[in-house]
Amino acid sequence: MSAYRNHLDQELVNFLKEGDEAAFTEIYNRYAIPVFYQVNQMLRDRESSQDIVQELFINLWNKSENIKEDANLAGYLYVAARNRVFKLIQKGKVRNDYVSAIVKYATEINTASLPLIDERELSRILNKEIDLLPEKMRQVFEMSRKQNMTHMQIAGALGISDKTVKKQINKALTILRLKVRPYAPSVLIMALLLEK
Repeated sequence: MSAYRNHLDQELVNFLKEGDEAAFTEIYNRYAIPVFYQVNQMLRDRESSQDIVQELFINLWNKSENIKEDANLAGYLYVAARNRVFKLIQKGKVRNDYVSAIVKYATEINTASLPLIDERELSRILNKEIDLLPEKMRQVFEMSRKQNMTHMQIAGALGISDKTVKKQINKALTILRLKVRPYAPSVLIMALLLEK
């Protein structure tokens, strides 16, 4: 477990600005996958999306001194990723049939909807909402996400069908997405919900 795992984003930014590689690694571990999901949702091209994320984090390391002290790290990364997608479009390297989808998606994520809290705080909110799920649904969801049990294992342990397990998990995901949506972009929420 990283010594930086429990640090807030703002603390990590301060360490990063001092050239701390471990802080950079923790930032990468927190945000590379959610940012990749955002970019890939816009581009629908895995290779280009990976390239953008790689360039984004290289730039973050090389120009960390340019990050403002009070910057919202998640917001900074999401905006930077979106801007890189726009540059790719301007260079004509994105197929025309995706451009309208990208524009629509990008306009839905504006700076007002960017996360105002860091991933650790979002996890706390998410866990609180999980605790508020109906008892059976919560039990099934936690067995899946926290105990890493398969649908078949959960069904066997609780004496219910695989279909019931799947239905309970899908309902839980729907409820949790709606409850947590005001706090962060859907890509970050999904990354946390899908963690096993």
